[in-house]
Amino acid sequence: MRRFFLFLFFTISIFFSCCDTYAQRKILNDQDAIVGASRLELYLPEIKDKNVGIVANQTSVFNGTHLIDTLLTYNIDIRKIFTPEHGFRGKADEGASVGNSIDEKTNIPIISLYGNNKKPTSSQLEDIDVLLFDLQDVGTRFYTYISTMTYVMEAAAENDISVIILDRPNPNGFYIDGPVLEDENSSFVGLHQVPVVYGLTIGEYALMVNGEHWLKDSLHCKLQVIPLGDYDRDCIYRLSVKPSPNLPNWESVYLYPSLCFFEGTVVSVGRGTQFPFQVYGHPSIQADFTFTPRQAEGRNKPLLCDKQCFGKDLTDYAHNFKKEKAKINLSWLIEAYNQLKDKEKFFNNFFLKLSGTKELQQQIEDGLSEKEIRDSWKEGLDKYKEIRKKYLLY
Repeated sequence: MRRFFLFLFFTISIFFSCCDTYAQRKILNDQDAIVGASRLELYLPEIKDKNVGIVANQTSVFNGTHLIDTLLTYNIDIRKIFTPEHGFRGKADEGASVGNSIDEKTNIPIISLYGNNKKPTSSQLEDIDVLLFDLQDVGTRFYTYISTMTYVMEAAAENDISVIILDRPNPNGFYIDGPVLEDENSSFVGLHQVPVVYGLTIGEYALMVNGEHWLKDSLHCKLQVIPLGDYDRDCIYRLSVKPSPNLPNWESVYLYPSLCFFEGTVVSVGRGTQFPFQVYGHPSIQADFTFTPRQAEGRNKPLLCDKQCFGKDLTDYAHNFKKEKAKINLSWLIEAYNQLKDKEKFFNNFFLKLSGTKELQQQIEDGLSEKEIRDSWKEGLDKYKEIRKKYLLY
């Protein structure tokens, strides 16, 4: 009998060990996929002997070298660099103004596509034949790189310029979730009627924007997507370069779709700490975990700066990833709302832009459960999934 229990113990141990291995195997490095930028044979013929503009930032690298440096070795004529929120080097804080400049290394003009100039002007494009777009997205509607891409496509269509999207993995590409944006709530943090987590690579998203006629006046962009190789949509991808200053690791990228809602509230998500978008807290929340936001590079005047916050550290939640947990977690938002006494000041106007619908704030204020709120998303998600099917490349 003792031998039987020993055998049973080791069998169960091996089973759970395999489950843990499976869970860990679902987290890959972005180098495990062949990014579009590295497939030079597919797009060099399209840009050779042409005037090229590149939409790029610090994430536009492969094999340890920036895309621009690589293309210059092939004598590609790069006329201009266009850069999104956070700037070409990716160091500017969220919402910070980024001006035009000259790249010190290459002397190529850099044009900011943030602030008052979110869309390239005709004069900025007058000497451009083709635009290359290579930015690392994180797969959420309110992350502004897909808005930048939309405006680039729109400007290109207006000026009869072709666009080539160099595809990259979506680290949140393994699920679809959240409320679908209502058209009247469209903004730079949500241009299209898609859910918060849309389950497409940035190349697939570009195809959807074009195919669904979401550009102004139903314009159609001359578009080519250079696809990924060896891409597994079912995985979390650990990015080798931070996509923006406050998404420093795969845990923050994975938690971002759930925690970004707090950006429309009085609650901190850890900006101004070493673990942004891995925690949340407020001075009036009852909890043991504490942190204090401080001002630093990429953390200009963070919310609740120099105030001790109480809340939760969510890194264990990320580390215990299982496929069935692939969803937006609303329990943290609901719990924080219920704990804080001044309900009228909990939400700010930015929450509507992030959620894309008036319904979510109202549902939380009315005391609906997470399940009841999630159930209300089903019809919109089902309609979106039918649209999405048409543009899947992988």
